[in-house]
Amino acid sequence: MAVQDSAARPTIFGHLPDGTPIREVTLRSAAGATATIMEWGAVVRDLMVPVNGKLQRVVLGYGVLDDYLRHSPHFGAIAGRYANRIAGGHFHLDGKAYQLPLNQAGKHSLHGGGDGFGKRPWTIVHHDAASVTLALVSPDGDHGYPGTLTVTCRYTLSEPATLRVELSATTDAPTIINLCHHSYFNLDGSADILDHALEVRANLMTPVDEDLIPTGEVVSVKASPFDFRKARPIRLLNADGTRHWYDHNFILRRDRREASPMPGRELGLAATLRAPANGLAMEVWTTEPALQVYDGFKTATPVNGLDGKPYGPASGICLEPQHVPDSPNLPHFPSTVLRPGELYGQVTEYRFA
Repeated sequence: MAVQDSAARPTIFGHLPDGTPIREVTLRSAAGATATIMEWGAVVRDLMVPVNGKLQRVVLGYGVLDDYLRHSPHFGAIAGRYANRIAGGHFHLDGKAYQLPLNQAGKHSLHGGGDGFGKRPWTIVHHDAASVTLALVSPDGDHGYPGTLTVTCRYTLSEPATLRVELSATTDAPTIINLCHHSYFNLDGSADILDHALEVRANLMTPVDEDLIPTGEVVSVKASPFDFRKARPIRLLNADGTRHWYDHNFILRRDRREASPMPGRELGLAATLRAPANGLAMEVWTTEPALQVYDGFKTATPVNGLDGKPYGPASGICLEPQHVPDSPNLPHFPSTVLRPGELYGQVTEYRFA
């Protein structure tokens, strides 16, 4: 095991109501970037990157643990055991039916069922100046999911300002899994991200019904509000003057690829986000086949965030590499089944320049 660096020594961020301490670690790069990671939800609580000679905060977060427990819409968390939505909270695996909690309007399961991986304590198992590894064990039957799942999340801050997220898991019985990192990004500290320019390397997206459940179709983004093949502002007005909002999944082209730290898995460029106010850009590279784009239109926090004021609608955008929502019920999409002896793994890098 690597020598523990004193600069990354965990500190206590707060305590859960039962007295459990929640620790956090701050990673640092030589270029000055910092990333603060805590055990609650394996959350990226803060992320600062250098731009124009100063540090810029680029994620939404809170300064008090109680605000995460009461008000956080998955700020910076790892969502799971199954990120995004499963229709009716119902799926079949190997001929057996499973029922999950219905935490979305009493109709569907979202992000694991209301008390998923992003809303429970993980454990820091290793840390050094540039990385931290957290672990979580989800027992058989947890929220209705089969199999005991052992999960690790490793964050690495590399030069000059890249945050890498490595997720892996094993199981002792067949199960389904779809993890994602759920930071809300704002690259210039403005009140909203609607003037940020977004490019998504996707020709196709998955239409949804009124409950945001995929219909099973795959359609072209061409000549639609979902066409981000060339960078454009997120702000888009409909014919009636209302703003078009986004909480949709895109099928990635994966036409620009690189080697990843995980054998057999390649990183592909998924999206580029740029803030015109300060010129800061963020590229998202991932091993995952799809990307959920959520513009934060429902965000409305009753308490102040890290910058000393509440977060309003579209104050941050989520770019969430993952599998297609409701994949267990849509067999024509890549499988999310994990079996004993197999290793689940994904890598995502958020590269700032």
